[in-house]
Amino acid sequence: MAGRRRGGQVVDHHRQWPITDDLATLRDDIQRFAGQAGLAGARLDDLVIAANEAAINVLEHGGGAGTLAMSTDGAVLAVEVADEVGTLSPAAVPGRRPTGRSVRGFGLWLMGELCDSVTIEQVPGRSTIRLSMNLDTGHLDTGGPAAGAGAAPVRGNVRPI
Repeated sequence: MAGRRRGGQVVDHHRQWPITDDLATLRDDIQRFAGQAGLAGARLDDLVIAANEAAINVLEHGGGAGTLAMSTDGAVLAVEVADEVGTLSPAAVPGRRPTGRSVRGFGLWLMGELCDSVTIEQVPGRSTIRLSMNLDTGHLDTGGPAAGAGAAPVRGNVRPI
């Protein structure tokens, strides 16, 4: 896989894994890729938690199968989690924090709180949630390719670092 050199190591620009019930291995893969891309500390932890939540949603609500792909352009690290059912829509995202009595919606809300931007794209038979973290704090991710037709931003604010 093509990559670029950073401090003597080669960093891949794109990786993809199947989503299975082995979430511990998937979290390790996410952490490794994101760390090599330059994410560290609490922001790395935030991305791992958010991506884990998205993978759990695929297992519980997205037909039990999907993929998690990660990519970076050097300024933004993106995680795209796709299911094979296509029922997740932007309308599923709560507009504000769910109450303690809410049965659902915490995972999607949490993803929006932990990541710099989140978009959902829904096409027949497939839903994709894109989680983005800025690697360069001077660059604001506006949703990238997934923000095109059929996609809607969940959260576009950048949290203070």
